[in-house]
Amino acid sequence: MSGVPEVTDADFAEEVLGAGLPVLVEFTADWCPPCRQMAPVLRSLAAAEEGRLKVVQLNVDTNPATTNAYKVLSMPTFMVFRDGEPLRSMVGARAERRLREELRDVL
Repeated sequence: MSGVPEVTDADFAEEVLGAGLPVLVEFTADWCPPCRQMAPVLRSLAAAEEGRLKVVQLNVDTNPATTNAYKVLSMPTFMVFRDGEPLRSMVGARAERRLREELRDVL
């Protein structure tokens, strides 16, 4: 989708819940314009925070089990996980500066 790695229902537990770093998951869909708008923001964030934050995407249309498990209803939804637990959920596209501010206490 955006150059940010995708996770699936099959590997979510390993890639997100079992990660050694905090993980920002974007719940996204191909048909979602605000999701596409976030692609460069997520690429930039992933590059800038490499080694401190893992950034991934999950396509809600092809991964309904994880989407439903976390009660995601709107796209994009961003969830931050640490040590296998969701810490924060944010809904809607946002500027990179705002996203960084919202992640400050996680990093």
